[in-house]
Order: sequence, then structure tokens, then C-alpha cells
Amino acid sequence: MEDTIFQALKQTIGTPPDAALARSSERFRDWFAQTAPLIQWDVMDSPLGPLYFAVTDVGLCNLDFGISLETFLNKLDPLVRTQQNRTALAPFVQQLQEYFTGDRTAFDVPLDLHAQSPFRQSVLGTARKIPSGTVWTYGQVALALGKPKASRAVGQALGHNPIPIIIPCHRVVASNGNLGGYSGGGGLKSKQALLSLEGAL
Repeated sequence: MEDTIFQALKQTIGTPPDAALARSSERFRDWFAQTAPLIQWDVMDSPLGPLYFAVTDVGLCNLDFGISLETFLNKLDPLVRTQQNRTALAPFVQQLQEYFTGDRTAFDVPLDLHAQSPFRQSVLGTARKIPSGTVWTYGQVALALGKPKASRAVGQALGHNPIPIIIPCHRVVASNGNLGGYSGGGGLKSKQALLSLEGAL
């Protein structure tokens, strides 16, 4: 972000002297370190490969797999500081490990969905209530929302789920019995693996 700001300044006022640019850059870094929000992240091994997840001071905001660490970090808000912190994220690791070993069927970690629209938040909140070992159709989710004609919009909202597994969009399938889509890494193969783990297939 810093490079983008200084490039814009150069285009507006021309190239400043090196000393002035260095001072401005240092002041900006100090300001950013003191005022920018912090997102903490970590990675764990899982049957789906490396699992990356990140939390704000509110709760879990991103989870993904089937991608590189660089890609995951680039998906986070560019206006925040990021820091790996295994200790702070240990409770999330523990619950995910319990899930993959079959010792946990639901998660009780705090979530941060403020970046999602109100409709998406309602869809994700409804999907989170689907019990392990069962599947709903997109139509059933729409009906639970009181919007029976919104199946397509429900599918689109689930396709932007920033926290798969914890918000179990893998438990939502098409009305014809097909698996439908999946926003998590690995696509339908991962969706099938998660449903098999839960005994829903």
C-alpha cells in the first residue's frame, strides 16, 4: 500500500528529493504500525492440506486451503497489519483438529463477517446452523431466510463464504442431489471429502 501512495504523490507533485521521500516514508511506516488494525494468522496441517486462517480483534475473518500462503495473505485487507501468532490462534487450531479427528461436530469460535453484506451475513448465519451429518438444498436455505425464491442468490452468497468449514457451506447441495458448487480450496473434491468425514454421504 505504501508504494501505491507514493507513486500517486509522484504523479501529482513530481518526484520529491530523496531525503524528503525517506522522511515521509519513515513517518508513514511509524503511523501505519501504530494505527492500522491488526490481523493475526496461522497455518495448520489438515487432511485437505495446509489450512490458513486469520482473525481480527472481533473473530475469525478468513479461512482457506488449496492455495499458497502468499495468495492467502494477499486476500486479506490491504489496510491492516498482519502477524503470524500461533499462541493467539491456538483455540482455533484446537477446534479444527478436533473436527478433523471426528471429536467435534460444531464450532463455537467468534466470527468477524463485517466485510460481508447484510444478506450474505444472513445466508452464512443460516448455513452455520445446518447440523453435521446432514445436507440442505439451496432452496431450503432460502426458505429458512424467508426468501423462498432466492435460491440463486443464496448460492452466490455461499460462493463467497470467507470461512469455509467453520461456516459449513459444504452442507448445502443442489435440489437434484448434485453437490453444487464449493467456495473452499480443492473445489468439489474437498466438499465431498468434508461430507464423507461427517457421514453425510
